[in-house]
Amino acid sequence: MLAFTKMVRFQGLLQSRATLLLIRNYHKQPIKVVWKKPEIGWIKLNFDGSRGREGQASIGGIFRNHKAEFLLGYSESIGEATSTMAEFAALKRGLELVLENGWTDLWLEGDAKIIMDIISKRGRLRCERTNKHVNYINVVMPELSNCVLSHVYREGNRVADKLAKLGHQFQDPKVWRVQPPEIVLPIMHDDAKGKIVLRTK
Repeated sequence: MLAFTKMVRFQGLLQSRATLLLIRNYHKQPIKVVWKKPEIGWIKLNFDGSRGREGQASIGGIFRNHKAEFLLGYSESIGEATSTMAEFAALKRGLELVLENGWTDLWLEGDAKIIMDIISKRGRLRCERTNKHVNYINVVMPELSNCVLSHVYREGNRVADKLAKLGHQFQDPKVWRVQPPEIVLPIMHDDAKGKIVLRTK
């Protein structure tokens, strides 16, 4: 009888926990995500890495001004790499283009939080290839007049995400200086209007 009583109480406990979890998830509100324009005189780089089949990776990024106007975009395959390596490679490539164009006031934004953690803490990774990217970034960023690095959810980084995935198709690096590829134009238009994208996860 005692064992039966314990069993009933235990089942009741499980049911109440399951109910609480269901209620908690049911009431979880989606997060509103918006791509934000930089201030006047600043340039914003959104960057991203993509990992495809058999560990092959590619990178992409886009530069826009305070009016959300296109300045430059890039996309390329980088061969076999981890997702973390691809994220750092995307930022490194973006900074190379920053130096080539003489830009000094930069807002750098990506959707991989590990980038912010490692850069802010001056951390090191086990992979030496990735550490080379990190070292380059740590040298270049302080040399810019103004430079901020921030994290955004993937929903606010959709153009860079699309360009990174596009890189899987290319054998040679691509840089767009006048007009971006048509595939990203609708997303750029949404960003410029301040369209809210809901994040449900």
